[in-house]
This record gives sequence, C-alpha cells and structure tokens, in this order.
Amino acid sequence: MARGKLRIYLGAAPGVGKTYAMLSEAHRRVERGTDCVVAFVEHHDRPRTEVMLHGLEQIPRKELEYRGTRFTEMDVDAVLERAPAVALVDELPHTNIPGSRNAKRWQDVEELLAAGIHVISTCNIQHLESLGDIVESITGIRQKETVPDEVVRRADQIELVDMSPQALRRRMAHGNIYQPNKVDAALSNYFRPGNLTALRELALLWVADRVDEYLQAYRSEHRVSKIWGSRERIVVGLTGGREGRTLIRRAARLAEKGAGGEVLAVYIARSDGLASGSTEELALQRTLIEDLGGTFHHVMGEDIPSALLEFARGVNATQIVVGSSRRKAWQYIFGPGVGATVARDSGPDLDVHIVTHDEVAKGRGLPVACGARLGRSRIIWGWLVGSVGPALLTLLLLHVGASLGLANDMLLFLMLTVSAALLGGFLPALASALVGSLLLNWFFTPPVHRLTIADPKNILALVIFVLVAISVASVVDVAARRTHQAARLRAESEILSFLAGSVLRGETTLDALLERVRETFAMEDVALLERESETAPWTCTGSVGDGSSPARPEDADVDMPVGDHMALALSGRVLPAEDRRVLAAFAAQAAVVLDRQRLQSQADHARKLAEGNHIRTALLAAVSHDLRTPLAGIKASVTTLRSDDIEWSDEDQAELLAGIEEGTDRLDHLVGNLLDMSRLQTGTVTPLLREIDLDEVVPMALGGVPEGSVVLDIPEHLPIVAVDPGLLERAVANIVENAVKYSPDGEPVLVSASALGERVEVRVADRGPGVPDVAKDRIFAPFQRYGDAPRGAGVGLGLAVARGFAEAIGGTLDAEDTPGGGMTMVLTVPIAAGHLPARPDLPAAVTS
Repeated sequence: MARGKLRIYLGAAPGVGKTYAMLSEAHRRVERGTDCVVAFVEHHDRPRTEVMLHGLEQIPRKELEYRGTRFTEMDVDAVLERAPAVALVDELPHTNIPGSRNAKRWQDVEELLAAGIHVISTCNIQHLESLGDIVESITGIRQKETVPDEVVRRADQIELVDMSPQALRRRMAHGNIYQPNKVDAALSNYFRPGNLTALRELALLWVADRVDEYLQAYRSEHRVSKIWGSRERIVVGLTGGREGRTLIRRAARLAEKGAGGEVLAVYIARSDGLASGSTEELALQRTLIEDLGGTFHHVMGEDIPSALLEFARGVNATQIVVGSSRRKAWQYIFGPGVGATVARDSGPDLDVHIVTHDEVAKGRGLPVACGARLGRSRIIWGWLVGSVGPALLTLLLLHVGASLGLANDMLLFLMLTVSAALLGGFLPALASALVGSLLLNWFFTPPVHRLTIADPKNILALVIFVLVAISVASVVDVAARRTHQAARLRAESEILSFLAGSVLRGETTLDALLERVRETFAMEDVALLERESETAPWTCTGSVGDGSSPARPEDADVDMPVGDHMALALSGRVLPAEDRRVLAAFAAQAAVVLDRQRLQSQADHARKLAEGNHIRTALLAAVSHDLRTPLAGIKASVTTLRSDDIEWSDEDQAELLAGIEEGTDRLDHLVGNLLDMSRLQTGTVTPLLREIDLDEVVPMALGGVPEGSVVLDIPEHLPIVAVDPGLLERAVANIVENAVKYSPDGEPVLVSASALGERVEVRVADRGPGVPDVAKDRIFAPFQRYGDAPRGAGVGLGLAVARGFAEAIGGTLDAEDTPGGGMTMVLTVPIAAGHLPARPDLPAAVTS
C-alpha cells in the first residue's frame, strides 16, 4: 500500500489562521468529491473556526481518564477503521494524555500515513524542536510540546500561514483568538510586536530553506544546468586543531543562507613538515564536513596563506573562513598570523571571515617543525647572522672599550654561531665560526692586529671555539634533518591514510582521483596515459588541469610508471625524490580506479544486452499477439468479402471495409511505434532542429484522436522553440492518444502550453484514474502498461517512444498528478536562441 501524503500548515505565531486554512482546504476537497473527514480539530471556542466545521464529517474522539479528570484525544483506531482518503489532524506537536496509543500526536499521524491515508495538519514555528532555545530567548517561554524538525521536513507540502504583527494584534484585540479577559495579558506578554516580528522572521527563514530544497530537487529532476541566483562556495582553512569543528559549523551556517551553497574544508600541510596537525582531530573534522554535505581536501604548500588563497581561487570560492590566531601575544613578533595575512592578500573577490573560538591565544600547541629545507628567507637570515653578525659584534665590543676578557668574547661569538645554525643550518654556522675565529685572533688575541698568537693557551682556546661551534652547528643541522624526515613521513602517512579511506568510502571517479593528485602536489596538469604495447602510441584515459596535459610521459615534468603499459604524467614543477613514494601510491590507485570503471562499463554493457534481450522477447510477444489481432480481423473481413455463396448488401460491405481500414490503421500504428522504439534503442534517431512556432506542430498531432475529445489552449504569443517538428509531433500525438484512451467519456483532455524561463511546457491533462507516484517512472519503460489493459489495444510503447523523442530534441517528459484526479504529462522543449521572453519589471517594493 502506498504511503499517504502529509500537508502541513505552518504558522508564524498562534492565531494566524492555520486551522481556518486547513478547514477551508477540507471544504474545497469535499466539493471536488474527495472523502475527507475531521479526525481531530480544536476550535478553541473561536466562532469563525467553529463555523468551518459545519458540513464536515467528524470522527468521535476517544475519552481517557487521567488523575480524576476526563480528556478527549484522537481515536486512531476509529480513523483507521473509517479509512478516509484525507484526514484532518490539528496541532501536530500535541502531547497525548498518558495511556494513549502513542506519546505524541505526530506519531499518530505517522500511523495514518503508513496506512495510506493523506493527512492535513497544523504546527507553529515555535514548536519545532531545533528552535526551542531560540524561541525561549525571544519570548522567555520554553515550549514543552515540540515536534522533530525531520517530521515536518518530510512533509510533501508545507504552506506558511503568515500575518503581520500589527494585523495579528488587531485580531487579538477584537477577541478573535482569546477570551476578552485574556487579551490584555497576551498583548503585553507573548504577543508583543518584537516577539511576533522575531517569530515571523524565524518562520520565513525556515520555510525559505525548505523552498531551496524543493528548488534543488526540481533542478535535478529537470536537468537544469544554468545557475539560478548566486551560489556561495565557502573554503574553510583547517590547522588540525580542535577549533576546526567550530569553523566547519560556522561555514555550514553561512552556506545555508544562500541557494546551493557549498563548503570545502582544506588542510594544508607544509612541504617541509606538518604544523601541529592532529591525525585524530582531522579524521573527526573530515567526518563532520562530509556529514554536513561538504568535501575535505588535503593539499601541500610552502606558504600556508598563499596556498589557502591559491586553493580558494582555484575552486572559484566566494568566501574563506579561518579561525582567530592561537598565538600568544609575544608570538606576534614572528608575523601577523595566517588569518591576518589571508585577509590582507585576499583582494576584492574573496570575503574572509575570521571566527573566534575557544583556542584563541592559547598558543600553537606543538612547535612548528624546522627542517633542513628551511625556506629562502631563513637561509638569507642565517647567512646574514653568520657573516655580518661577527663584524657587527666586533664593532660593538671595540666601541665599548672596556675589555670583557677573551673567554667572554668567545662566548659572544659562539652565541652568534649557534644563532646562525638555528636560522640557516650548517653552512651559515660554519661561516660564522670561521669569520668569528679570524676576528677574535685579529682584534682580541694578543698581539692584536696580527694573525699570530703569543700565548699558546689562546691558540687552544680558539681551536676549542672553532670545534665547539662546528659541533653545535652539526648537531643542530642533524636534528633539523631528522625532524624534517619525521614530519615528512607523518605527512605521507596522512595522505596515504586518506587515500585508503577514499577507497573504502567508494570514491572511484578517475577525474576526482587525478584532481586529488593535482591538489596534493600543486601541479598544473595531471594525466593518466596508457598504450597497448611497447611500440603503440600513448593515449590519454583521463586528465585534469588547464587542458595542456602531456601526450607522452617523457614530455611531462614528472612521470610515474604503472606497470608496463601505463604511466601517470604530471606537469607544473619537478618533484623531489621523496615525493615519488606517495605519487606511486596515487598512480597504483589510479590504475585500480580505471580497471574498476572499465569493469563497470562492461557490466553496464551486459545490462544493456540483457535489456535488449528483454525487449526482443517482448517484441516476439507483441508480434505473436498484438500484431496478429488486427491481422486476424483484416483476414476475416477479406475472406468474407470474397465469399461467393453470400450476397452482401452495400451496408455490410461498407462495414467490412471499415473494419479492414480500422485494423490496418491499428497495425500501422503498432508497427510505427515498434520501428520508432528500435530506432531509439539503436541510437539512430538524428533530430533536425529548426525554429518553429508551437501552434504549428501541436494541432497536427491531434489527427489521430476523435473530434471533441481534446481541448486545445496554445497561446499565440509563445516564444519560438528549437525542435525537430516531426519528432515533436510524434511525441505529442502519442501522449494525447494515451490520455484520450484513459480519460472517461465526456471528459475532454486539456492540451495547454506556457513559457517558463528558457523552456516551453506543453501540459496534457486527463481526468482518468491516474498513476501512483511509485509507478510514474515505470509507465515510460517499453512494453509496460499500468494496471489492467486499457480500452483499445497496444503494446505499451507510446509513452516510451514519446519520452525518447523528447530527450532526442533536448526536452523532457514527466508525469504529474492532475489536481482533482487524473494525470498530467509535462513535455518541456527549449526556446530558440534569441527568442527568450523579456523579464517583466518587478515593482520596487512588494507588500503582503
């Protein structure tokens, strides 16, 4: 049994008219002949609402006793036994009296929906569970009766019942909501203008989010590729710290405010080592961003602010979200921090949000790894300290005049050597030691201003100074190289771990994997090349980048062989040797993904062959039955006419000839549909598109239906469409013939058309039995008919051919319910270029 549909009237505040709107809808449905009953409606002694209950069937309520008092609740069993088409259930968040069948009324509604009963209900915005804290902060009242947001979001229709705060207060003052003795208290408390305005804003924003979901679903179903409205793409810069989760949630809220917002979280690892990134925390943040519908990216970069900006511009982002610096006050002497640098260099095309968090000014945590690969600026500073520093120190000591002693002078020069080693590594420290020893000998070792040394003890002191300086520099350099290696291995392990996780998560798109390679190694182009043999030419099986991917591995800056006949080629820069280990893992995974795609392609081909076998089997059945039926009638009529032993009157002969003509027409129609379906299956339909008015094609498609069975409403002012007239005529003819076949006698089929954006919709509406939602896609499959065989005959190809022709000319064909009963086929075709309708001028202000 199909699940019932739920329609909810969502109120911005109590008293806006939700129940009245629900009862009005019930009266409209009853007038159309729908079986609609009142399962539970509370009128709260409001005269106008009570009047609306007149004329509607009400199911008696169930009485329950609780703590000596009798209460009434909806009788779920009685509603299920009555089994109406539509049931009205007021106050969806209501909590049932203890002893009821379910604890909450929305659970009762779920039972009705599961039984196939359509439900119309009501709910106020303040009763949504996720908004409880916000409503309490606005009104000062905690709502005890709530309904989960997911229950309301799953509703098939949500209609906002809204009213301005001033109008609602006037309605309250007139006594239309509460009793007169409660009006003054309500107006001065809950129904204050500020409260009502805030609740109204909450309702509008919540419904706007729901409208965005409907819009995205519509765009996906109708394959609308053009962007409608602005699309926000937000990049979140992660450091691996705990503040990342706060940044991700903030970015997700920003994305929800725009239509089709997208969030991309990026963690940038330094190529010279990781900067205090926690593997466990990154795993949690990756899961969080994926749960929120975003994507996680792991890239490498020399300079984190530059790499973050480069990534954001590469993905065409509009906003960047970074956290406030974790540096302590004294740490700002090393620079302004990542957030400030990103904000400074972002330019006018990127908005930067710097978000506060609990980790602000608590320090960086682990120190940044200093490796042997130090960056140009640090190497320059190391050489300046190692070469110029000893000279400046000598000038300072000579300017002071007072002798500090040779031992103290040597310690000062040793401090410079250690500083040079920390900044620039071994070579600047070695230069500092040599220059310092020469300056100590010339200016501070007797005899001064000569390279000779009088006291042998001073010779030993200078030798010890040089050895100590070189030893310290060597230790610092070795430690730096070890740190670099450890950090690099950690970075590689994280990348490999993420690669393995992507395999487990089923990310099998080759382009996505190649894009991951390009991001990770900061390349311009990445291509996967393959050849059949050693002498065969290379072919590109997949590539990403600016389109200038190498055609051969030897033309690339980096190539990584994968087996004997496959290679991964990268262009942009030359990678160091240690990066090739990670690249080899990516290359192996690319080969696996390619094999998997080919296996999937073979499986799809096998499935198509199976479908072809099914169609051939169905075709044999059609030939053996549906085609033989008209042939048998034609054969019988011809045999009768040729009989010599009977004299047929003119009327009998005319009737037999009419039967032959009718059978021939049926046979021609069936054969035509079979040929059309074979053309669609073999892909030989080649549309000849040209510009034409719709009213020149649609009337010609109605020649095969009885006169008076179709009402045509095609406006003359419709824009010109770009279609193949023959294919469009065949598609419309099949749709109309199907609608006339199922439409009751005396109920003509309505064929109308209208312009919608860049397309024109042709709607064919009938008043037949309709088709459930679960079967709407199945009716477009070949050799399929829903339910019992309809009046007339056919092999179930009409709608399949119509959809195939519609897609061939760049259109779509979908089925919808006709309001009041029946089915509507919606055929959309593209408007010709240069004939788009002008947008109407909107007023400067719109009032409700």
